[in-house]
Amino acid sequence: MSTFQAPKGTYDLTPPDSAKFLAVREAISAPLRDSGYGYIETPGFEDVELFARGVGESTDIVTKEMYTLTTKGGAELALRPEGTASVLRAALEANLHKAGNLPVKLWYSGSYYRYERPQKGRYRHFSQVGAEAIGTEDPVLDAELIILADQAYRSLGLRQFRILLNSLGDKECRPVYREALQTFLRDLDLDEETRRRIEINPLRVLDDKRPDVQEQLTDAPKLRDYLCDACKAYHEEVRALLTAAGVVYEDDEKLVRGLDYYTRTTFEFVHDGLGSQSAVGGGGRYDGLSEMIGGPALPSVGWALGVDRTVLALEAEGVELDIPATTSVYAVPLGEEARRALFAVVTELRRAGIAADFAFGGRGLKGAMKSANRSGARFTLVAGERDLAEGVVQLKDMESGEQSAVPLAEVVAELTTRLG
Repeated sequence: MSTFQAPKGTYDLTPPDSAKFLAVREAISAPLRDSGYGYIETPGFEDVELFARGVGESTDIVTKEMYTLTTKGGAELALRPEGTASVLRAALEANLHKAGNLPVKLWYSGSYYRYERPQKGRYRHFSQVGAEAIGTEDPVLDAELIILADQAYRSLGLRQFRILLNSLGDKECRPVYREALQTFLRDLDLDEETRRRIEINPLRVLDDKRPDVQEQLTDAPKLRDYLCDACKAYHEEVRALLTAAGVVYEDDEKLVRGLDYYTRTTFEFVHDGLGSQSAVGGGGRYDGLSEMIGGPALPSVGWALGVDRTVLALEAEGVELDIPATTSVYAVPLGEEARRALFAVVTELRRAGIAADFAFGGRGLKGAMKSANRSGARFTLVAGERDLAEGVVQLKDMESGEQSAVPLAEVVAELTTRLG
């Protein structure tokens, strides 16, 4: 046992389980890469004010969950609690929006940090894959991103997830609804912290998960009744596009998400097999965020999908991912001369693009063959002094058990042919 352990609320990814996470990241990003989204990577920490302005000063993320630090120079930084604000900041700083090709379509993958009470599906360090389409107001973009996320989940074999959909209106119609909601909420029996939230961002109260609060919200004003004609038409177009694409969704008039920057389209992917932490991903449109952080008006839309939550959803459905073995060929030398000869073969195989590994440490045949079997290799190369004297190596097919002698000079070509 080591002196140190992973911090509370975090986890290590180690083989073989780490292969699942890599496969999930690959599956989520694959549809994005095929749809014109370019990869972006941002620092693990940013100016505190970026999140205070962008995510919202009234959100739990900013008020309770951010990990903050002060540098030796006095700068206030925060470990990033989410990806959108950082990606938009980077796009603005690099002037990607001025390249003349809007929207700027970006995808990212990384670790995020929030100080929360650890439980299954909720960690203080977690992994997400996200996508942002910056600079264009178009319901087709909103639909595209939802369809791509749906495609990614289905490619993994997930079936028991649901898509919740809502519209939060815009700067024209939301203020009217905000005032009506505040009037309603002020008459409820709520704690002081929730009452403060009513004055800062009353929509966040709708997102309160406490049963006693939800009971009081039964007769709350419905945002759909306050949407302006433009927002209604926009939302209906998103719904029509999803329906035409065969993507099933549920209208959820209480869905507001946990960040202040959302406008119009908002959506969430939930999986009922995960208990209280049912959300596996979500996103929406954030047309005013660029201006909030000092940029020009750039209507945008995006989402983030949780990698760890997706892995838990796969486990809940009993889905086993088809993860190929990391090793195709395993070399077992018997004797010093064979070690040098087979290591040269392994090096040549790797240069030819074939995944190959080696029995290190001078183990005996029995132990080395156990390692070969555990590696999942399709073929094993075995050579001893007698084999080398004859200029051959023994090539064993680990599936059929068949073994044959192959000239040493031809073994790379032979394996290349057999592995296709």
